[in-house]
Amino acid sequence: MNAVKEKPAKRDSRLFGVLQRVGRSFMLPIALLPIAGLLLGVGASLTNTAMIESYGLEKVLGEGTLLNSILTVLSAVGSIIFDNLPIIFAMGVALGMAESEKATATLSAAIAFFVMHATISTLLALTGKISDGSLHEGSIADVVGITSLQMGVFGGIIVGLGVAVLHNKFYKIKLPTVISFFGGTRFVPIISTVVYVAVGAAMFFVWPFIQEGIFGLGNLVLNSGYVGTAVYGFIERILIPFGLHHVFYLPFWQTGVGGSAIVDGNLIMGAQNIFFAELASPATEVFSVSATRFMSGKFPFMIFGLPGAALAMYSCAKTQKKKIAGGLLLSAALTAMLTGITEPIEFTFLFVAPVLYFFHSLLAGLSYMLTHVFRVGVGMTFSGGIIDLLLFGVLQGNEKTGWIAILPLGIVYFVVYFLLFRFMIRKFDYVTPGREEDGETKLYTRADYNEKKKGSRPEVAGEPEMSAPAVGLEDMSSLIVRGLGGRENIRDVDCCATRLRVTVKNSDLVTDSLLKMSGAAGVIRRGNGVQVVYGPQVSVIKSELDDYLRKQK
Repeated sequence: MNAVKEKPAKRDSRLFGVLQRVGRSFMLPIALLPIAGLLLGVGASLTNTAMIESYGLEKVLGEGTLLNSILTVLSAVGSIIFDNLPIIFAMGVALGMAESEKATATLSAAIAFFVMHATISTLLALTGKISDGSLHEGSIADVVGITSLQMGVFGGIIVGLGVAVLHNKFYKIKLPTVISFFGGTRFVPIISTVVYVAVGAAMFFVWPFIQEGIFGLGNLVLNSGYVGTAVYGFIERILIPFGLHHVFYLPFWQTGVGGSAIVDGNLIMGAQNIFFAELASPATEVFSVSATRFMSGKFPFMIFGLPGAALAMYSCAKTQKKKIAGGLLLSAALTAMLTGITEPIEFTFLFVAPVLYFFHSLLAGLSYMLTHVFRVGVGMTFSGGIIDLLLFGVLQGNEKTGWIAILPLGIVYFVVYFLLFRFMIRKFDYVTPGREEDGETKLYTRADYNEKKKGSRPEVAGEPEMSAPAVGLEDMSSLIVRGLGGRENIRDVDCCATRLRVTVKNSDLVTDSLLKMSGAAGVIRRGNGVQVVYGPQVSVIKSELDDYLRKQK
């Protein structure tokens, strides 16, 4: 009976580990979006003829001027990244999912992507489907110069995941002596080519049906109205603690699940793709709210709501600890407001008071719904902070975006968060920063409290914008390796915006106390998936750890 009961838990742990790896593999291509959006936003906005004429800037920004030429280049550079996200995702996912020899996996993914679409293109030409009208409108697209089926980012993910599986299985393969030259890592692009000829042929027959299903799902989501928008916002926020939010929102942003629209005669699928296509189009008069409904809702609670929560926590701090708590909370609030990176403040109250996080998620869902109701058409790249609001709201004009509605909504959200958090912290005596009986005042945890909970592992209670740990980077890497059970226990290492994401062979060998000695804010474990929270400087820590592991070979 016990064995039977354990099976679902094991399956859940394995699923969490896989989803964690998939989610983190999305982070590299997603990390490109802010710079691409910045270039496209600035370039397209300041070369827009209507804007130039409205402000009388023809002599400064008009066609033929030096600034116009520079800004046109910036717009083109931003556009090329968004136009080629499928192959970027193919390479990024393969890179993130590969256990070792990641460069080989990345190259193989690029090859497989070309092979798959070339196969589809050839079959389309041979069967005459390119011009016979038998496919759904917009099903044919130009993919890196190849006339193929419009698979979007899904096509890239199919390639990235598949190549990663092939790579992890075959990169150490030993072939007979006569053909041994083609063994090991050299075999990966070979087998990827062969497999993705078959995959391309299969997609030629299967993808049109999948595409119809995607369009149907997209229509269902769009027809769900305001309630559907609220549910989307709630789920996106509630998945943050598990690091699985990327897996959830990406299909809405980058595929037909988030809707489709005709922009300048081209079929564009995915909410974010629609917004940036409209941003680049001189014909756009009003941004599509049916697309931005999956983005605009972040601004009220990120720029206004969470700072209100920070002020509430500060007001509830003990008098002797207000100064240090205020500095930490101000830093976290400014991080959320400016950049949209909210985890430093969200994780401050997540495990100290999970019910606060639940209410926060409900308010986030309501924020998405309200911006939808008020027809706010502000898009974003990666986050919902002031930078994105200025670029994609204020700079575009209220007539196109309706961004002004965010201000009264935000003020209401600031008051609601402040009053709700202040009431609940005092009513239930939650130990938020500055309310500790003893020990250090931190943004991220009541670590002593967690360690006193008999039979439970320390959980993440915060994710601050923290300073570097007291140990050197070499010593820090050593501590991390020891905390993860030693080099032989580590299967692969990657990171997202704030967390080191590791897959280990035996999670029982992981020691949370050693990881916290290395400067970690906390540790999340589920099966063999381990997330170690370090804050925004985690990419540097990951690079140093990679170097350290290579030296230990």
